[in-house]
Amino acid sequence: MAEHQNDKNPKNPQQNTQQKPQDLNQILKVRREKLKTLQETGNDPFLITTYDVDHHSIDILEHADDLMDTPVSVAGRMMSRRVMGKASFCHIQDKWGRIQCYVSRDDLGDEGYKAFKKMDIGDIVGVKGFVFRTKTGEVSIHIQSLVLLTKSLQPLPEKFHGLQDTDIRYRQRYVDLIMNDDVRTTFIKRSQIIREIRQFLDGRDFMEVETPMLVDNAGGAAARPFVTHYNALDEDKKLRISLELYLKRLLVGGLERVYEIGRVFRNEGLDTKHNPEFTLMELYQAYTDYNGMMELTESMFRHVARTVCGSAVITYQGTEIDMEKPFRRLTMIDAIKECAGVDFDQITTDEAARALADERHIEYESFHKRGDIINLFFDEYCEDKMIQPTFIMDHPIEISPLTKKKPGHPEQVERFELYINGWEMCNAYSELNDPIDQRERFAAQDANAAAGDEEAQHTDEDFLYALEVGMPPTGGIGYGIDRLVMLLTDSAAIRDVLLFPTLRQSKS
Repeated sequence: MAEHQNDKNPKNPQQNTQQKPQDLNQILKVRREKLKTLQETGNDPFLITTYDVDHHSIDILEHADDLMDTPVSVAGRMMSRRVMGKASFCHIQDKWGRIQCYVSRDDLGDEGYKAFKKMDIGDIVGVKGFVFRTKTGEVSIHIQSLVLLTKSLQPLPEKFHGLQDTDIRYRQRYVDLIMNDDVRTTFIKRSQIIREIRQFLDGRDFMEVETPMLVDNAGGAAARPFVTHYNALDEDKKLRISLELYLKRLLVGGLERVYEIGRVFRNEGLDTKHNPEFTLMELYQAYTDYNGMMELTESMFRHVARTVCGSAVITYQGTEIDMEKPFRRLTMIDAIKECAGVDFDQITTDEAARALADERHIEYESFHKRGDIINLFFDEYCEDKMIQPTFIMDHPIEISPLTKKKPGHPEQVERFELYINGWEMCNAYSELNDPIDQRERFAAQDANAAAGDEEAQHTDEDFLYALEVGMPPTGGIGYGIDRLVMLLTDSAAIRDVLLFPTLRQSKS
């Protein structure tokens, strides 16, 4: 049973996602027999190690007029084929897209043309030829030589419906990238976003560094860590939940502007905005504060959007987001007053805050204080209303153990979070560099942990020693890179911007 190769054939078995098992088994058998024949005749494609590529599809399509009749060498996956006697057409797909190719027996010879007709959709080929336009005006390559570089032993999904099962798309991202142009574009754009962030920070004299992923004390954020065991040292270790404490040590060491882009791990649930393994960027700058971090953040977001998307006014899931205008600045207490009609400036005790939470049916833990209740009110009433870029500032001290107190307001700290589309995009502080105050804050976190808070931080003696050596006044910030990519690629879920998102183990 040979596989049909005509794209117009609706019964094409390799384009049918509902194939019967015996049909699929026959297709797999035929492909392996073709490979065996190639190997027996000395044409094993898997022995080929290199192929000279001098153009990509996008180069040819965008500069066709300049490349007419020019020799080109292209490699990619065969995605379609239309055989018409002594001449045929096919489409080759590389990283940047697809281009049509014209194949004739006169150019390849009888044996070469027969070899082409035995190839399958999904095979990877190298072609050499010259650029021309067909009678219908389509830019194409007139093939003069063709070589099979990789034999595909599995059929691709059906052409017209693609790979639609979401779970299979995530598990077989390699097939998803082949079949869905928009998916491939998203991940190309993700790389561009990260590159532009690096260029922006390099332009401000920041130094990119790397810090440990396996740590003794997973601090720097309120999150539950993953725990593992290091056999060689017979010690339990944690996967980092943040980059903060090691980067601050580098400020102590005199590296005045540092940043890191890396994976962090939080033992939490999965939803459209959360994955337990995600990409975080943190940066720290000596001799500035959270106001400096606001200026840097606004400038960087605007720069990246303009460069990658062509404009700082974008559309996300049908909603226009304007990053061209100055970002709004609003204190957390004022935001709650605006959205919930509650003025926490008038609620000064823990008891009064808990009573108000009871009245509004907001759940809290027994160890929560006034500042924790303020944060819960913001989450309940405000967060999803922050659609246009808004800096929420001056958080309660209880939820900010690594942040400097706000002068004149000892119950608040110099901290902000940027919200866009109802999402927290980043979190920034005027960093606490007083080791005595920091020890007291850690002690309060230890007490919360003892009371059952699994996300509480713990005292880090080495970090305290570093602060005693002396850290300059510093502004610091952490960015969720995946959420920024979601925003700038109009992706509905975090899994759509992670090449290999976390999934429950397959039962098959």
